[in-house]
Amino acid sequence: MDVIGKSVIRKDALDKVSGRAKYTHDYATGPILSVKMLISPYGHARIVSIDTTEAMKVPGVRAIISGKHYPLVGEAIRDRPPIAVDKVRYHGEPVALVVADSAPQAKQAADLIKVQYELLPVVNSPTQAFQKDAPLVHERLGEYKKEEDSSPVPDTNIATHIKIRKGNMERGWTESETVVEASFSFAPSDHAAMETRCSTAEIKPDGTIIIMTSSQAPFMVKRLIADYFGEDIGKIIVHTPLVGGAYGGKAPVQLEILAYLASKEVGGKPVKLLNTREEDIITSPCHIGLDATVKLGADRNGKLKAAEIRYLWDGGAYSDKAIDVTRSGAVDCTGPYNIENVWCDSYCMYTNHPYAAPFRGFSHSELSFAIERTMDILAQKLNLDPLELRYINAIMPGNTTPTQVLLNRSNLGDLPKCIEKVRELIRWDEGAVTRVNERLIRVKGVGCSWKTSTIDANAPSGAILTFNQDGSINLMSGVIEIGTGTKTVLAQILAESLKMDVNKIHVRMEVDTQTTPEHWKTVASRGTFMAGRAVLQAAEDVKKQLIEVASCVLKAPKEDFEIANSRVFLRDDPTIGLHFKDIGYGYKFPNGNAIGGQIIGRGHYILRHITSLDPETGAGKPGPEWSVAAYGVEIEFDLRDYTYRLLTAATVVDIGRVLNEKMAQGQVMGAMSMGLAFAGRETFYFDELGRVLNPQLRTYRPLRYGENPRYLVGFVETPQLDAPYGARGVGELGLMGMPGALGNALSIAAGVQLYHLPLIPELIWMAKEGATNASF
Repeated sequence: MDVIGKSVIRKDALDKVSGRAKYTHDYATGPILSVKMLISPYGHARIVSIDTTEAMKVPGVRAIISGKHYPLVGEAIRDRPPIAVDKVRYHGEPVALVVADSAPQAKQAADLIKVQYELLPVVNSPTQAFQKDAPLVHERLGEYKKEEDSSPVPDTNIATHIKIRKGNMERGWTESETVVEASFSFAPSDHAAMETRCSTAEIKPDGTIIIMTSSQAPFMVKRLIADYFGEDIGKIIVHTPLVGGAYGGKAPVQLEILAYLASKEVGGKPVKLLNTREEDIITSPCHIGLDATVKLGADRNGKLKAAEIRYLWDGGAYSDKAIDVTRSGAVDCTGPYNIENVWCDSYCMYTNHPYAAPFRGFSHSELSFAIERTMDILAQKLNLDPLELRYINAIMPGNTTPTQVLLNRSNLGDLPKCIEKVRELIRWDEGAVTRVNERLIRVKGVGCSWKTSTIDANAPSGAILTFNQDGSINLMSGVIEIGTGTKTVLAQILAESLKMDVNKIHVRMEVDTQTTPEHWKTVASRGTFMAGRAVLQAAEDVKKQLIEVASCVLKAPKEDFEIANSRVFLRDDPTIGLHFKDIGYGYKFPNGNAIGGQIIGRGHYILRHITSLDPETGAGKPGPEWSVAAYGVEIEFDLRDYTYRLLTAATVVDIGRVLNEKMAQGQVMGAMSMGLAFAGRETFYFDELGRVLNPQLRTYRPLRYGENPRYLVGFVETPQLDAPYGARGVGELGLMGMPGALGNALSIAAGVQLYHLPLIPELIWMAKEGATNASF
């Protein structure tokens, strides 16, 4: 391999480090109106009245939108009014939109809108929502339009219920000589992407709707706006430039709808809606919360025999993407372990919290915390080494998933190898606990995870290649560059296939839904797999065209030609050939005749053999493959005040094939940092009215520079045969096991089992002192 596996510099690197890179807000210049939201100050309240009299007097105000009954929106269930009508269901919900000439004018007017509320009982956790006498977040749940695979339960707060029924539970418990059961919980939190969400909209006189947005799913924006509001889908054009971080939070469609409605209200004039940091944290979709109960049974040798699991997902006020997250949590509910008898109930619950979006790992970092903590509890009860317990139960080819998919070496990574490698990286055999002095100890914790991608069975991806006159190639794909470097990897895949210099491949970063081939969504670690397959097909199309022209010009059979170094040449005599620049735009003979024309290659890919889940058993194939990883975390723990310092974090991922080593390492390290921050500090704190008490980065604290541990990253390569050069998705794997490994290390260090996130010293102190009645 000449390009695959090499640490090629990212195509967008220079623009980003120099500050020239442009994001949605950077493009929104010139004559454009500003939109400002008025948001709800309460978690649950009836809207008694809205008075906009004083607000309309502010100079520059063009329109105020409030109290209008627009079509309900939402991907899985149409349960969300774009702007709240009648009542609000979460703190931060948009109640009114102000459109004005400038942002200060819009803000001034929004502050002058007077809303009278009547407080309603608040549902402040998924466990509370699950109670029979809980207040209803949606009284008309049974009347909403919904997708076929959503199953809301009327007169409850259950947005959907996914069942997994595998094997024989009675036999599983009979064979179990040791049983452990534990419950875990954590509140919703934020994605904390550097770029806050931003959308612009304009409606041309001919009805063309032009939207620019910081989104992971511009083609979904196009489809949903057409679907919700009866617009002509061919007249909706969505532009997405570079996106400054997303992590799943920019997959839902929200600001785009509001910008569209605002533009429509002012006669189609261009408008811009930019979230402040506080709005980005509480108004737009957040990271899902979870209350989980896990019961595991094992024989005397530690072999798992049964698992009974209940996940109550905190979907927030509206179901939207939370239903997909709930399904994803169900299909991989056990973690990467072979368990023949499984019973899992995964519920998406309505609460009066900000509604949920996917978060890097799509339910797997969340469920892995519950599973991995329970595995450590089981190891302690069995008096087994925690890493050994995971090794003997590691899922293997020939086993089946909870949804009863038969696994093989192609669709499953090698977890035992990952475990062995992480054992070496963190020097596990030297001991889990080391005494530093009377006050400090150093402790190691371990964990594992796995993931498949539960995306639409007919999710497509396309690629277009066009030649330039100098023989270089333009690559266009609908993948969004959200910071992952995927488009650079696509260039490497193309360069390897054509055996050419990757610097001769120009990648278009911006996506325009009118001219860019569709890629379903840039989510679920699917960019390289799906778009890579499309690029490989486009490369074959280009090869065929190049050889056809060369065959005609050089008067030789097509099968005699090879392609390399931007040339088409005879296999047996490489001196006879043509450069791409001579035939990429057609070939002109000495007498003036010409053949061919600009070579344009196309390729597409659509997922195959993906099925729906059986509603009663959960049986079905939800994704193409399962990636696996093993993790270790070492901390220095203060026995006196329960503070701790992160020393080392290690992740070993079965990546299938390393395509770009530096970028793969960076992906995993960045994910590890997010996982440790989610586990150790990031959370929303709610009061009794459902209000988020920490909606600023001063009080909502991601991991800061200097607080990070030393990162160790290792890779195992078990090729996935249907993937580009055998590569597996890696963008999420570094995060998923960090919460469980950190929780396990701290539980050993403190000498008490920890069941809740975030793992802050106060929580450890409360667990240690037995203050279980406090709420953290």
